[in-house]
Amino acid sequence: MFSKILIANRGEIAVRIIRAARELGIKTVAVYSQADKDALHAQMADEAICIGAAKASESYLNITNILSAAIATKAQAIHPGFGFLSENSKFVEMCEELNIKFIGPSAKIMDTMGDKINARKEMIQAGVPVIPGSDGEVFTVEEALEVAEKIGYPVMLKASAGGGGKGIRKVTSKDELPSLFTNAQQEAKNAFGNGAMYMEKVIYPARHIEVQILGDAHGNVIHLGERDCSLQRNNQKVLEESPSVAIDSAKRHEIGESARAAAAHVGYENAGTIEFLYQNGKHYFMEMNTRVQVEHPVTEFVTGIDIVKEQIRIAYGEELKFKNQADVKFTGHSIECRINAENPAFNFAPSPGKIKELFLPAGGPGLRVDSAMYQGYTIPMYYDSMVAKVIVHGDNREEAFARMERALSEFIVDGISTNIEFQFDLLGDEKIKKGDYSTAYLMEEFLPNWKPNN
Repeated sequence: MFSKILIANRGEIAVRIIRAARELGIKTVAVYSQADKDALHAQMADEAICIGAAKASESYLNITNILSAAIATKAQAIHPGFGFLSENSKFVEMCEELNIKFIGPSAKIMDTMGDKINARKEMIQAGVPVIPGSDGEVFTVEEALEVAEKIGYPVMLKASAGGGGKGIRKVTSKDELPSLFTNAQQEAKNAFGNGAMYMEKVIYPARHIEVQILGDAHGNVIHLGERDCSLQRNNQKVLEESPSVAIDSAKRHEIGESARAAAAHVGYENAGTIEFLYQNGKHYFMEMNTRVQVEHPVTEFVTGIDIVKEQIRIAYGEELKFKNQADVKFTGHSIECRINAENPAFNFAPSPGKIKELFLPAGGPGLRVDSAMYQGYTIPMYYDSMVAKVIVHGDNREEAFARMERALSEFIVDGISTNIEFQFDLLGDEKIKKGDYSTAYLMEEFLPNWKPNN
């Protein structure tokens, strides 16, 4: 096993990885920006190195500084967490050149599945259902009009090399396509240096169903069930649960096997997630995330499998702990609420600042809080606003909801604004309690009628 790994990330995911490594007997190296000199991950690791200024571009996205820290500390492997460099194939290639193991898939697989057009082609070859759309890249308005006529409006324009919401436009009619295509293509060129576009039929409203997969270097591939991530605000997940109440056992098996087949087809190694849209009994491949995801704890609760530990073991060359799909057992129901430093009453404006008082919920089985907050810590303004994740598990969905409501009612953060009360209100919504929601529900039905308490 590795004797030392470097965590190329910050916040709760860095703390999560440090804890997993410690249980495996592995020493850890934390990297931190000048804004994070007092951060919990920098205090918890065996070693900590400052890698630059507060801006992510000068620290957590600075490949040279991170690799220099790995070399200086003799780290054998790097865990990227999520975000930042976690899906940067250039970073993976540089790790490989320096004989530092990247805890994730190869650069080749990352590029294959990161390019949306290539990923679509691979899924068709694997027999995985895909969203109706263009057969390849689209470069002109004339081509776009032809494809749209074939698949029917509304359509979604997407940058082939896209990410972060750049180069994406929804088109509802022939008249608006030319201007929207030109705008999206120019945005893609500016953001990615690549103006190639592709098009898909809009599947909306739908359920956003994703399947966690694990693959090792010995040809073993399993899935760890699905997560329902349909409750989203501005395409950002807010609350996730597993299993989904929208699908029955037969469909659950079918979607799980689609994800497993997709990962096996490309020879995927390490943890990844296959994302689908589900509508009217049919599921469609949307994209693959070639990293651990924010919501991985709900899967850990329902399977009892530590995904981060499995990532490390796979990277070291070990076989999966569970080699056969039949070995994976699912129990109960799990929910995760993302807690952000933001003010929902003011259009969810970011709320950095010093934490004057903090009480994290605890007690009883089936409750976990992943966070890097502590009393007296100052939440910096430079990074993502998520400051904690509350994850619960119950024998059934009703028990899980009750446990989450209890946990959120105990959660106290003074000094900054958070979305805790907003999450509490979500849990109390009758449609959400019944599982009667889609990707449209939060933005189009819940939020227009929601009133903050203060």
